[in-house]
Amino acid sequence: MFTTLWFIIRASIGWGTLILFGTILITNGIFRNHVPGEFIFLPFGLMGLVIGIIFSHVRRVRLIASKVTASTLSNRQRRQIEIPLEANEAFELVDAAIRDLPGAEDTESARDSLQIRAKIKRIEPYQANFVAELKVLDFLTTKRNQILATITPGDGIGSLTLICEPERPAWTDLFLVDNGTNLENAEAITRAITRRIAERRRKEKASAAESVTEKELTVAKLNLLHAQVEPHFLYNTLASAQLLTRADPAAADQMLGNLITYLRHSLPRTEDTASTIGEELERSIAYLDIMKIRMGARLNIQIQVPAELKALPFPIMMLQTLVENAIKHGLEPKTGGGTIWIIARQHEGNVAVTVADDGNGLGTEIGGTGIGLKNVRERLRLAHGNAAGFVLVGNFPSGVAATITVPAIKIKGEQHA
Repeated sequence: MFTTLWFIIRASIGWGTLILFGTILITNGIFRNHVPGEFIFLPFGLMGLVIGIIFSHVRRVRLIASKVTASTLSNRQRRQIEIPLEANEAFELVDAAIRDLPGAEDTESARDSLQIRAKIKRIEPYQANFVAELKVLDFLTTKRNQILATITPGDGIGSLTLICEPERPAWTDLFLVDNGTNLENAEAITRAITRRIAERRRKEKASAAESVTEKELTVAKLNLLHAQVEPHFLYNTLASAQLLTRADPAAADQMLGNLITYLRHSLPRTEDTASTIGEELERSIAYLDIMKIRMGARLNIQIQVPAELKALPFPIMMLQTLVENAIKHGLEPKTGGGTIWIIARQHEGNVAVTVADDGNGLGTEIGGTGIGLKNVRERLRLAHGNAAGFVLVGNFPSGVAATITVPAIKIKGEQHA
């Protein structure tokens, strides 16, 4: 309250002194001491207008800064801002912030000295006051404000000295107010700098998160490549084919043909595209045909995949992983063998592919172990996020049912090993 009162008194004294001298000059020079009675009210009317203008300035400063201090009331604003960037980067950021100000014109940037000067067209928030109407006082008014920004280099930071002031001499501040326009410019530049730094930090965090995700995806791909062709399976299949060449050449030929089909689908691809349910099913059937020759009547196969679903995108090698787990952990160890089912269904924009068996089951370890199931979960998370799911449960009356659910349309960013 004292600050506001002192500001009003100081400006009133300045204008009162100017009006007093003006009145004396007019009285002695024009009327020669014969002053009309009506003229005596003119100085008081002028003082009333002056006080009204000062109050408007104080009120607008309060609206902009929400507080009234000697600093905010001043026509000339100074800010010292620490920018957490190298001096050259800070210079680019401040230069862009100033050029984007409303009414910015005649902007000059000196990169070597790290200085920016700009003229800002003054936008009067209120209608022209009586000072602007009195052309004889044009030398007291100004149509533009000006900005001087200087960057001081530091250790990994740039220190900004920002000055916003009217384009007129400082002594005129005894009479004139800027209605908070320079305070508004200083606050606008400060906000712009803060916003641009925050946006830069968000981009850096997003880039870092993307790099971490890409690294995780690469690791998952490499792990999957190691797990795609199991050496023991390959050796056992070749050994079985070698034995069959003597006892049953036709069966050996069939086994080798299925192995070729399996390997052709298992080799890493160079293109960055998803596989389809049909392609993954063909690979799994080739694998199951090999196991059928090895296990004989102990293995039964049931496929329930509608033809219209075979063209839908599906993550590569995931179906094969579930089939291999069903054989290895469920049916092969079981004395009498059993049946494996591959079932695909579409529901509410998703496609679910289930591999079930009636083998030994996993008992209480229904969460799944090993690199295969770990890769399935990790790749689904990386490629689809929360849009995909993987569920492993016990089958009735025995065995395990594993289901992968993915969107029925291709997700942008889906990748394969």
